[in-house]
Amino acid sequence: MLMGFGLSIEPQLWALLFAMVRIGAAFIAAPVFSAMAVPLPARIALTGAIGVLVLNVAHVIPPAEIFSLTTFLAIAAEALIGLAMGFVLQVAFAAPMVASEVISMSMGLGFANTVDPNSGHATPAIGTFLSLMLTLIFLALDGHLVLVELVVRSYAVMPPGAWIAPERLLGIAMFGGYTFLAGLLLSLPIGFLLLCLNLIVGMLSRAAPALNLFAVGLPASLLFGVVAMLLALPAMGDYLVVIVREALTMMPQLVLG
Repeated sequence: MLMGFGLSIEPQLWALLFAMVRIGAAFIAAPVFSAMAVPLPARIALTGAIGVLVLNVAHVIPPAEIFSLTTFLAIAAEALIGLAMGFVLQVAFAAPMVASEVISMSMGLGFANTVDPNSGHATPAIGTFLSLMLTLIFLALDGHLVLVELVVRSYAVMPPGAWIAPERLLGIAMFGGYTFLAGLLLSLPIGFLLLCLNLIVGMLSRAAPALNLFAVGLPASLLFGVVAMLLALPAMGDYLVVIVREALTMMPQLVLG
């Protein structure tokens, strides 16, 4: 279809839709962009805007035929690359949830759950707080812009039609262990202090068997945990910065090579 300017609309529209597959898959898996608070029309508009940018800076050649096996395989390859890039960030963003489970169980707040605005699922209240902190740090460090830059740059490193090597997929899967490592390190200051408190309460229970541990231990753990969290918050904030930078560093290494 010609618009009178010598430009054919259908090939350009097909190229834009093909370029939006990788971008949209990355936004579906990546944190912040996949939050329930972000409306679906806004995601589609942002994906289309970045797709126009990609078509102007990268040489994207879509498959010649739309309904063919080669086209479906190319779309699957594009979606896999985008999902892999977003998944690496999502792995790092799961670290506060692991830390919150450790801290909440030690403080006696395992029953206090709130709705996480990013995922929409019920999570510990401390986990929601740490997740919001990590999101704000991610935005403050321009992590969303770095993600967009890496997605655009991925078209030069892995042009359309290229598949992720199996060893890279294995590396991405092994990177999932970073969630538990980062979560335990994030909860280490508060967890260590609460462990010391539990040891003291245990010694008191042995010295005074008639002492009601539930009447003394639970309020003490809650009060001590809140104070410890206030004292450890600067160190936890610094480590959240490390988590964001580690995720942004590992994403191109694991996916793009």
